[in-house]
Amino acid sequence: MSFISNRLSAIIIVCLLGVAVNAQTPAPAQDKPLMAEQVFKNVQVLKGIPVNEFMDTMGFFAASLGLNCVFCHTTESLEDWTHFADDVPRKKTARGMIALVNNLNKNNFGGRRVVTCYTCHHGNERPKVIPSLAEQYGIAPEDPNEVEVVAGAAQGPSADQILDKYIQAIGGAQKVAALKSFVGKGTFDGYDTNHLKVPMEVYAKAPGQLAQVMHIQIGDSTTVFDGREGWIASVDRPVRLLPDLPGYEQDAAKLDAELAIPVRIKQALTQWKTGFPITSIDDKDVQTVEGRGAGGTRFKLYFDQESGLLARVLRYEPTAVGTLPIQVDYSDYREVGGVKIPFKWVVTWTNGQSHNEFTDVQANVAIDASRFAKPAPAVVKTFPK
Repeated sequence: MSFISNRLSAIIIVCLLGVAVNAQTPAPAQDKPLMAEQVFKNVQVLKGIPVNEFMDTMGFFAASLGLNCVFCHTTESLEDWTHFADDVPRKKTARGMIALVNNLNKNNFGGRRVVTCYTCHHGNERPKVIPSLAEQYGIAPEDPNEVEVVAGAAQGPSADQILDKYIQAIGGAQKVAALKSFVGKGTFDGYDTNHLKVPMEVYAKAPGQLAQVMHIQIGDSTTVFDGREGWIASVDRPVRLLPDLPGYEQDAAKLDAELAIPVRIKQALTQWKTGFPITSIDDKDVQTVEGRGAGGTRFKLYFDQESGLLARVLRYEPTAVGTLPIQVDYSDYREVGGVKIPFKWVVTWTNGQSHNEFTDVQANVAIDASRFAKPAPAVVKTFPK
């Protein structure tokens, strides 16, 4: 359960938009995805990409340079959104850098995004030109996210074997099949709540339906997947209801729903792959499997080698300038209706981190079908003066 709505926050989004939001953004006809230039002002280079990809691209810039929004925009932007559209020297430089990187990839790598902002900057404002001896001779900790299949290495357990062990670890196939639904209540905190815990509810129904509602201070944020389509209705988005999510977010929403009650986990992804070396998360050895969503999104699933429980899901989201990793870590498994589910999960991405925790979960309760219907656009709360 990662729920894609966890990834964005009011403060970060305002800072990363890079341009001002049009005052009245019309609802898209027939749920067609809104393009960046339809929502934001003064978009010159990053036209023709969905709103979500545009915002992720801003986040890629920030992560690559280790900077925040004000570095590329003006301090006035924080008080008046229209100033995000102002042209300043750094924005003009960024446009030139996009063209430079695009040309490098086109002329040398067949258009594949091999060279990105991060290739040279590595989280620094300016690329380093002198080799670091400390980096060369130091021992950096292994990042489990960077572990890949080793060609020619001895194959370990198959994907089916690892997934079967997981199902057995959480209660067994019979008990998982008997869990038809659950309703969880708990807390959520992140940038969008100013790191204060707010109430949240999760509604899960097999097969593959999931909804999460976070009661953020300025208004509710809702993510829904009905088994086929997903939507985000949130007050901290430039569009209050995002229809027709990009393929990678549809893939993420579907996997979240299938993992909530994982009776169809083997069918949740395709092109399963193993052969990754053993790595560790929080000093525990984990086994890694990889799969692809219907939209082509790449996922890695990390399972505790001893317990068999799912420890992490990593997915890769494309942007106009490179690929972003989105990480979800699961812990505190407890039994609900005979099945162990994680009572805590942490979502980490390039611009922040959110914490989710159940305080109470009820199994096999009736859930009204409207919970998994397309939500209404989010409404900002009004407060008495």
